[in-house]
Amino acid sequence: MTARIVVVGDLVTDVVAVLAGPPAPDTDTAASIRFTGGGQAANTAAWLAWHRVPVTLLASVGADAAGAARVAELRAAGVDCPLPPRADAPTGTVIVLAEGGRRTMVTDRGASVLLDPDAVAAAVVGADHLHLSGYPLLDDGSRKAGLAALAAAREHGLTVSVDAASAGPLRQVGAAAFLSWVRGVDLLLANLDEAAVLTGSAAGDPTTQARTLATDLGAAVVVKRGAGGAVWADAAGVVTVPAPPATVVDPTGAGDAFAAGLLATRLSGGDPRASLTAAAAAGARAVARIGARP
Repeated sequence: MTARIVVVGDLVTDVVAVLAGPPAPDTDTAASIRFTGGGQAANTAAWLAWHRVPVTLLASVGADAAGAARVAELRAAGVDCPLPPRADAPTGTVIVLAEGGRRTMVTDRGASVLLDPDAVAAAVVGADHLHLSGYPLLDDGSRKAGLAALAAAREHGLTVSVDAASAGPLRQVGAAAFLSWVRGVDLLLANLDEAAVLTGSAAGDPTTQARTLATDLGAAVVVKRGAGGAVWADAAGVVTVPAPPATVVDPTGAGDAFAAGLLATRLSGGDPRASLTAAAAAGARAVARIGARP
């Protein structure tokens, strides 16, 4: 039987601008611009559904046209979205500037910060695995909901993975606080910048960072290295895989696709190498097109 995954985090509208070159201050910069569904948790849920994994997304949107459209997209893709819209905030919006293989995000989380802790805890019951985007933990408004999801998962025996989400907010809350919140999870995912924040080692080797975090947390840790592949560290040792060749059009959502590929394989019995290989292939597929969804 395929494990049901519940994903907790953000569902927003992404305004993705793939720039023709570096932005030119005080004048025009040519770009290809798309309005798409976004949010780390929502993207991961969409990719899990693409892998034919039963998945529920717990995320808040506003009672507006944007929120209705975002939920409809996910339901059409096979994602269960049980939480009702919120009348007290608009659906969140993120402006994504992609250029030269990198992306910068300008974020208005909107209704995403209004996740209800009780509703989240109740909806976790009955799933097999919780995947928590780090964003709820990194904002004061949604932190109680993120912690409630973790507590409910522990109480009901779910396995748990957490994505560290974003280096900037991680620095603001501090590595010690974040690591205290996620201690006891089964798997932590972080990119190079996030791993540097969490280990306090900006120039550290990714393998060393993964080992350090795995030892600290008593969990498996994956450090995503982009075009350099990925590293898995746990009590059994270290596994590394290269990234497959890819033409980078838009890196938005590549880490979310990576997480979904990894979870889909791992929860169906794949070992760390097979899981990382599937994750890297999903990430390569994601960067080859504009937008963060399959």
